[in-house]
Amino acid sequence: MNNKFGKITTLEHVLRFFQDGMTLMFGGFGGVGSPPTIIAGILEKGVRNLTLIGNDTGFPDIGIGKLVSRGRAVKVIASHIGSNPFAGKMMHEGSLEVEFSPQGILAERIRAGGVGLPGILSDIGFENEVVTKGKPMISLNGKEYVVETALTAEVSIVFAKKADEFGNLIYDKSARNTNPLVAMAGKITIVEAEEIVPLGSLDPEEIITPGVFVDYVIPSKGVNWKWAWE
Repeated sequence: MNNKFGKITTLEHVLRFFQDGMTLMFGGFGGVGSPPTIIAGILEKGVRNLTLIGNDTGFPDIGIGKLVSRGRAVKVIASHIGSNPFAGKMMHEGSLEVEFSPQGILAERIRAGGVGLPGILSDIGFENEVVTKGKPMISLNGKEYVVETALTAEVSIVFAKKADEFGNLIYDKSARNTNPLVAMAGKITIVEAEEIVPLGSLDPEEIITPGVFVDYVIPSKGVNWKWAWE
């Protein structure tokens, strides 16, 4: 396999994009579908003061939870944090800022960021001050809406079942989750793939994320999430 597009690379090469204080978006649901090799590399590099954007905070030692439980994040934008007790503890202590967003709204905010929209209109949680506090309101066709801002990140990290040389991606069942949306919303998108195949090996009908959204692909060293649900 050649690398004429320059996207197939190593963990060591992509670690240069991860810096203290950055905004990092990640795919995954309870750790399933989060890129473990990349996360382990970020942890080993010692990156701190991260703002993390993703569905949840994983488990203490699975998924993005490895960074959260070791105090590497200062802010999280997520739909829930209940599977990681460290996140709740740090939130109540004041060492971790948590912005909650309903799961569907969070996914749509990420999608909006990926397609270049500034935000979306929502009537979810309209009567809840936690949801509406500090957010603009708008009236449209006689109905009130909350303006939910779009979400983007300096770097997005994604896990895929297969990637080709151009970065076209397919996913494995539920490990797909938010990865296709996250792949669109990063200024730089880095993919960890279980298998990297030559260009033309993937059926165009099964490709979920086009390679135009992907900057780099690294090989995975293996996943660590199965037992969390068993």
